[in-house]
Amino acid sequence: MARSRRQPARAATIRARTRNRHGRDLRSSVAGPHLPFLRSRIDLFDMTVASTAEYLRSLWPNELAQVSFEVATMPFGEFGSPDHVDRWSVTKNRVILFRLPIERMSRLHRDDEVHRRLAIEACVFRAVAELLGKDPWDLAPDRFHHF
Repeated sequence: MARSRRQPARAATIRARTRNRHGRDLRSSVAGPHLPFLRSRIDLFDMTVASTAEYLRSLWPNELAQVSFEVATMPFGEFGSPDHVDRWSVTKNRVILFRLPIERMSRLHRDDEVHRRLAIEACVFRAVAELLGKDPWDLAPDRFHHF
């Protein structure tokens, strides 16, 4: 006796719960649910600060040899005024960049990865310029020769 191709009604209801309306199985992300995202905003911010700091150290090795670059979420303590939030803090051998003010208060005309990276690099340049007592454009004159 030949078998019927119809499946019992019970199997059909189980399949309906595990498949979407187009008959495909449920899908998960490529990395899986237990792995962190490969490129988060925090990681991109840290990588941008580190690469810009290394670039500036290669240009100014004597002046920036003992300087440490750090990233903090927000400025510490009380704010000076309600309409100003510090984006970085500079001491003798320490540059602290504050991630949230830089990311959220930057006025980008195009919100994409390239312009966010340029805004972060500009803050690092301005913080180092404040530390060295120079103009940010004088830190790397060959980098901006096309402007």
